[in-house]
Amino acid sequence: MTTDSSPAFIDFEASSLDLIASYPIEVGVCLADSSLHSWLIQPHVLWSDWSDSAERIHGISRSTLEREGIPVHEVALQLNELLSGQVYCDAWTFDSFWLHRLFRAAKVLPAFQLESVSMLLDSSQVHQWSQTRHQVIEHLALPVHRAANDALILRETWWRLMQAPLANHADGA
Repeated sequence: MTTDSSPAFIDFEASSLDLIASYPIEVGVCLADSSLHSWLIQPHVLWSDWSDSAERIHGISRSTLEREGIPVHEVALQLNELLSGQVYCDAWTFDSFWLHRLFRAAKVLPAFQLESVSMLLDSSQVHQWSQTRHQVIEHLALPVHRAANDALILRETWWRLMQAPLANHADGA
């Protein structure tokens, strides 16, 4: 669930970056209270795309997904139990595609709406996003390209930008 003070964030890892054939292989959520949830997703019977270069980045093999993944229907239901309202991501084009692909395969409608984190930011914060994100990654010392870690990095980057002194948000800053 989201609160007025802090939204929920979501991130996906995928079989590849092909927006025609790819599918979600892991989803991670960071809730308003900073609690993390993640699921490896068992490939749906119709999902066959696979990129060895993507596997080298996220470190998740297709055989691991087949062995340890949760069926798409169960993942969709669990996401709907946890999330409502607006949920934020940093790669809306890709994340919305993978969210749609997951829920369509599950034959379930999402109980929440995906939005870009940029909707929460002013122009100065958008400008500071990349540098702040790198600082968060360095500070947390977590591996990137794992969905729960990336969702936490999103939340912590947003949080740092919200805590920045007002002087940082002046025009031209």
